[in-house]
Amino acid sequence: MRRRQPGNTKSGTTLPRLWLISDARNDAVLERAIRRLPRGAGLVFRHYHLDPQARRARFARLARLVRARGGAIVLAGDGQTAKRWRADGCYGAPGGGAEGGLIRLLTVHDLRELTRANAARGQAQALISPVFPTRTHPGGASLGVSRFAGLARLARLPVIALGGMTRTRAKQIAAISDGWAAIDGLSG
Repeated sequence: MRRRQPGNTKSGTTLPRLWLISDARNDAVLERAIRRLPRGAGLVFRHYHLDPQARRARFARLARLVRARGGAIVLAGDGQTAKRWRADGCYGAPGGGAEGGLIRLLTVHDLRELTRANAARGQAQALISPVFPTRTHPGGASLGVSRFAGLARLARLPVIALGGMTRTRAKQIAAISDGWAAIDGLSG
């Protein structure tokens, strides 16, 4: 498979190939998990469980830690909020406008969403999921390696595997992805 170029961030560094995703269930271990990530890895900050003021304060604290390790922090939400919070990017469904200069992590679950993600401009990565069964959606359907590979081959932007990912599973699909992301797989 032809490798897509991961692109560069506004600071000139390569886009992360590894993303830790925050969630209520890994909040207590995030600082430790961030310190264990390789330099340059990124954090997708979701933290939907917090009220707006606490969410912004938690974002600021984690952003300092991620950036001290040469990484990027992306906010789940719209580009305008990401800019106000001084995030490096935004995370969400493909479509809508993008704020200039931000990394865009686009969630992709099927061909329709991939088609929309392929139209993205600027620094973007497609987070294709769920590759494997996941605790986030217990009992939910997963793509499996074959369907993930099919979507990845059609992507015109870097592909990040998400959903039930672990280091072992990341090695299994390394030839067909540009990186991976996880909640539990990077928090333990």
